[in-house]
Amino acid sequence: MVAELTALRDQIDEIDKALLELLAKRLHLVAAVGEVKSCHGLPIYVPEREAAMLASSRKEAENIGVPPDLIEDVLRRVMRESYVSENDKGFKTLRPELRPIVIIGGNGQMGRVFNRLLTLSGYQVKVLDQGDWPQAEQLLTNAGMVIVSVPIHVTEQVISRLPALPDDCILVDLASVKNRPLNAMLAVHGGPVLGLHPMFGPDVGSVAKQVVVYCDGRQPEAYQWLLEQLQVWGARLHRISALEHDQNMAFIQALRHFTTFAYGLHLAEENVQLEQLLALSSPIYRLELAMIGRLFAQDPQLYADIIMSSEENIALIKRYYQRFGEAIKLLEHNNKQAFIESFQKVARWFGIYAQRFLVESRTLLWQVNDSRK
Repeated sequence: MVAELTALRDQIDEIDKALLELLAKRLHLVAAVGEVKSCHGLPIYVPEREAAMLASSRKEAENIGVPPDLIEDVLRRVMRESYVSENDKGFKTLRPELRPIVIIGGNGQMGRVFNRLLTLSGYQVKVLDQGDWPQAEQLLTNAGMVIVSVPIHVTEQVISRLPALPDDCILVDLASVKNRPLNAMLAVHGGPVLGLHPMFGPDVGSVAKQVVVYCDGRQPEAYQWLLEQLQVWGARLHRISALEHDQNMAFIQALRHFTTFAYGLHLAEENVQLEQLLALSSPIYRLELAMIGRLFAQDPQLYADIIMSSEENIALIKRYYQRFGEAIKLLEHNNKQAFIESFQKVARWFGIYAQRFLVESRTLLWQVNDSRK
């Protein structure tokens, strides 16, 4: 029996070796594709191409008796590596005649991301940091675009300090709140103005598939090329008004980050043993715990700025606190029927998204379980 098992394992090892060789060949071809895309200004991420390839592969998998979900998982992981590989190849310059780009806060985390991408795209990039303000007028006098990438709590202050910019200079900010910074930019500069919010962190391996929200300010025809450049990098663009953006971010960021903060604070105050929690946790709790830990591995000033950026955020969190208290009363009165009715009410509100999220989360939980040490 041992000899038979060894022989089968040897065959599996040979197949694994062949798979590695095929992956190496695929990555080599991806590198060649990246060169072609770079030369012709084609985007890294083409959703139609990816969807068609996955659909075709799933169908082929069914025909040969391989689980379609398995092949899709494998291909998505391979494609993610491909996007990261393409991200290092450089990109076509869509506006080669553009004068220098100045990133205010270009040595910060998000500033460095845009500095790298713009440099890879062939643009001349200069950085203006806190110690450079005595030379600000000199640095900005011939700028073709100025990007403000500074902490939220000083964004408006920095914008107000800007010297007069060239009339055709594009003024952009990257703050995660948009209405007040956008109005501040419109007030100090009479030329093109654009609000951007990259919906990803600075540790992202590739911009491919990442959402970048944009809010029109003034003269959108002057910065259309920049939106196209973002798409060349692989980003997915979403246009929205600054006011609507901030209303949605109250839920996506402020409320979410606050509840994560409060839960982490509670764990720390209870002095929970994390190693025991991890040993006993299901994949879904491990994932939740990872997202909580991720928050506390980052800059507390950033999250304080996001949560406390508006009175509306505080009011929303207070309403959440009130509903949390109402939910506790159901427990205090052991009112299971009311709990079930409230549960069903929320389920009806989610509608078809509840089942959709159940399916989507299943793949994530498998991945978490696979990576568990």
